[in-house]
Amino acid sequence: MRIAAGQGFWGDWLEAPYRQVTGGPIDYLMMDYLAEVTMSILQKQKSRDPASGYAKDFVPQMERILPLLVERRVKVTANAGGVNPRACAQAVAAAARQLGLGGKLRIGVVTGDDLLPRLDGLLARGHDLKNLDTGRPLREIRDRVLAANAYLGAAPLVEALRQGADIVITGRVTDTGLTLAPMVHAFGWRADDWDKLAAGTVAGHTIECGAQCSGGNCSVDWQRIPDLANVGYPIVEAHADGGFEITKHPDTGGRISVAGVTEQLVYEMGDPTTYITPDCVADFTTIRLTQAGKDRVRFAGIKGRPATNKLKVSLAYFYGYKAVGTLVYAWPDAYRKAQAADRVLRRRLHDLRLAFDAIHTEFVGADATHGSLATRATRFAELPEVQLRVAVRSREAGPVERFTREIAPLILNGPPSVTGFAGGRPKPEEIVAYWPALIDKDVVEPCVELVDV
Repeated sequence: MRIAAGQGFWGDWLEAPYRQVTGGPIDYLMMDYLAEVTMSILQKQKSRDPASGYAKDFVPQMERILPLLVERRVKVTANAGGVNPRACAQAVAAAARQLGLGGKLRIGVVTGDDLLPRLDGLLARGHDLKNLDTGRPLREIRDRVLAANAYLGAAPLVEALRQGADIVITGRVTDTGLTLAPMVHAFGWRADDWDKLAAGTVAGHTIECGAQCSGGNCSVDWQRIPDLANVGYPIVEAHADGGFEITKHPDTGGRISVAGVTEQLVYEMGDPTTYITPDCVADFTTIRLTQAGKDRVRFAGIKGRPATNKLKVSLAYFYGYKAVGTLVYAWPDAYRKAQAADRVLRRRLHDLRLAFDAIHTEFVGADATHGSLATRATRFAELPEVQLRVAVRSREAGPVERFTREIAPLILNGPPSVTGFAGGRPKPEEIVAYWPALIDKDVVEPCVELVDV
């Protein structure tokens, strides 16, 4: 069975889904849209428009390929539903009807991950939703929470597929679950077959970021990766025994190699022996990789353990305001000019007695990426240009607004040779902060519905 990655995040290459469906035989198209901050953005959109709250890009992409999906019997799993999976499904169904596909598709909708309407009740029942990093209880910032979503696993997607769904649209489901679910459904894996579930989880993790495992953003021999303009997105070729290979369509650019796949495997990795998902715990140290041919990597030996009794909850809350301003200084002495401008700006902000939680300065082109390590390798006097980038953060809007009015005057009343002040004065932006927590599995109730086209 072949599961193709079509999107790695909301904003990924719009051509990828079409190329995956038309480039060769596949059985499933997996499309991953959601990151932690994305949920809060979608929740704000839904608060302004009840029919919104999902990844709008998904609908025109589906409209483009729906006839091909029906013709080639390709199924789709996607978490494009965000905080409004039902509205997303209705939009796709309307597009299908306009294409004359009535009666030829069933859309599965997975809900139950959105805990925002239940939050006060959960807190009252003793679910503190303590911050995993700090241990602070959620009640400290409850009045500022914008979104709260539990990470569901593969099980509700499997149920939707079992009921005959051709397209499964979900809210906050784990990235790995979008790939694992088709395997569980097709191969009939048991809910306690931990090694196979771990294998499917590893497969999902490998392709969840799209072309990041097929040559994109790859540091290994990157100059020799062929034809990235035509990069092929990855495909899992899965087997019933839990073995699988990663490959891509022929005549596409990029590269599938052990080294490149390994880079993706360690992406967002904590303890490699304990990769926790709602479906199982996978041990990444048991993975064995071999180059099985050109653009083909074989996975074997993957071991898993029982899932925990908790689900991760991703909460987003309003923190305050920020602004980022930039100026570019040219040679000679570009770095010294940028440093001098930073000192002038900070002195003026200090004299105004503005209350900032933080002021952060980067000298892009000098040490923004590598920090103090850059001082050992860079001859600063020879730098042709340096970008001064200053960011401020405050609980209140006033100080941030005043900062935006203090950086522009440096163009004429600061150090010389300034350029690159494009886009005008910086604008204050709201800060959405992240709050990770855990909750008991038994209080989260996934729901599966079907929408006929």
